[in-house]
Amino acid sequence: MKVLVINNLLSGYGEGAVYDYIRSMAQDGDVIELRVTDGTTPLRQLLSDAAEFDFVVASGGDGTVAGVAYELAGSGIPIQIIPAGTANLLAMNLLLPNEPHALAKLADAQLAMDFDLGEIETQDGSRFGFSIMAGAGYDAIIMKDAAAAKRMLGEWAYFKAALTNPTPQFAHFTLEMDDKTVETEGVGVLLINFSRIQFDIAVVHENLPRDGMFDVVVMRTRDAWGLIPAFIACVLDRDGSFPDRGDGIEVYRTSAIRIQSDPPLSIQYDGEVSTYTTPFTARVIPGAARFMVTQEAINLFEPADDDGQSR
Repeated sequence: MKVLVINNLLSGYGEGAVYDYIRSMAQDGDVIELRVTDGTTPLRQLLSDAAEFDFVVASGGDGTVAGVAYELAGSGIPIQIIPAGTANLLAMNLLLPNEPHALAKLADAQLAMDFDLGEIETQDGSRFGFSIMAGAGYDAIIMKDAAAAKRMLGEWAYFKAALTNPTPQFAHFTLEMDDKTVETEGVGVLLINFSRIQFDIAVVHENLPRDGMFDVVVMRTRDAWGLIPAFIACVLDRDGSFPDRGDGIEVYRTSAIRIQSDPPLSIQYDGEVSTYTTPFTARVIPGAARFMVTQEAINLFEPADDDGQSR
């Protein structure tokens, strides 16, 4: 095999799992090329000849993986994820192992599925890709404030950031979607492709990253405390009871959206906080990312036929 490995030196705890992975998967005659970035060298430059390789390995956090997937969108090049970030939400959603030797076995199996990507376009025409979720408002504040504590606290850094920002900016939103325009208010808007976040909490009931649609979640409160009933309902989803999210959030479905807010709010995508603010547009790119997965993920995400069998 000929494999291209992209490693983000600044992701997570710098434990070097990617090197253990390379040692485990390498076989006689293989060509494995390692390219690294600390955020200075753009991913586009590192991936310019990706079509010459059998697959690409993305080692880093969710932002790194999303960046690689966006650069390779629609190419059909398989991407293997080495979850080397803090939260690694995409790996969790895809039921991927964390251990390098187990990941090397996935390289041998060569199982892959196509998943949707999201694309954001800002007011000045800049574009970014995301695989899990993006948003504006409260979630961007949490991502920004959690950044400094992630190496020390891990996933708990996000909850610490939420608790230390109980009164985020309240705003008026205009949401222009496929078939409707909605005027609403709240502290933030989320665009969801994969629905599961830290500690396996489901933001919305279904996890549908292959249906060509976003779930649009409006955090319709004036402060963080108003989201507590919705948070409890999300936690209870894990036992299959699927409780109503209550009045704290409202949910829509769309394949494209333009989000305006008054006042303007910061934007985040897959945990990356940008310097941009609303307004922005976003769209789904159906089936644009080909990720290497386990058989369990195929069973989870492939639609079943009339006999209940995956197809």
